[in-house]
Amino acid sequence: MSRSEGLEYEAAHSRKITVAHLDRMAVIYVRQSTTQQVLDHQESTRLQYGLRDDARRMGWPDERILVIDDALGRSGADSEGRASFRRLVSEVGLDHVGIILGVEMSRLARSSKDWMLL
Repeated sequence: MSRSEGLEYEAAHSRKITVAHLDRMAVIYVRQSTTQQVLDHQESTRLQYGLRDDARRMGWPDERILVIDDALGRSGADSEGRASFRRLVSEVGLDHVGIILGVEMSRLARSSKDWMLL
């Protein structure tokens, strides 16, 4: 991303992200479905962890950036056995979350039931 594209990106987001958002957590949800994907697609993992820098650029301080990554190597077919997803749902339900960041949000949940929880 060029400097001018970066400034354009920040200006667009600064109008949408309010102080109320920044007072809550930025959650970065890192996951891949299988252990093999984690091993074979390390660039994806790196990009997902890099979302922390995006949260900082958007105004979140480090102490309000939560990285949830214990779903790495676990299927998203349902939320059974994924404490990380249940934690995310809880934080959203308690109104603690200002933004959820992910490289591909379809990776967050695979069932309509789980999406409805969010």
